Amino acid sequence: MSTLEKSSWKTIEVEKLNDLLSRQMISGENATISQLLMKRGATVPRHSHVNEQYSWIISGVLKFVFDDREILVSAGEILLIPAQVPHSAVAMEDTVDVDFFAPRRDDWIRKEDAYLRG
Repeated sequence: MSTLEKSSWKTIEVEKLNDLLSRQMISGENATISQLLMKRGATVPRHSHVNEQYSWIISGVLKFVFDDREILVSAGEILLIPAQVPHSAVAMEDTVDVDFFAPRRDDWIRKEDAYLRG
C-alpha cells in the first residue's frame, strides 16, 4: 500500500512552463493530478499520451481541439479524454484546469514535456 500523503495546492511548487502557462502536480504510484494555471491565450500544442485524462475546469474556459471537433469546457465542467486521442487546447480566458491522469504522467515527472515549455 502507498503511504498516505496530504497535500495542498498552496504548498505544491508552481512550475512556470512558459509566459502563459504554469503547472503544479503530484503523483502517486498509479496516477497524477495537476493544476494548470493558464492565462488567456495560453496553448497546449497538439499531442497524445498513453494516459486517460480527466480535465476539470475550476474557472475560465478551455477550448479543446480534436481531429473531428472542438469542445468548449467551462467552469464546473469535466471532459474525459481517452488514452491515445490527439488533442490541443487554448485558454479562451484566464483558466484554472485540474487534470487527473491514469496511469501517472511519467513523462512530466522526468521533465520530458518540451511541447509545453517555451
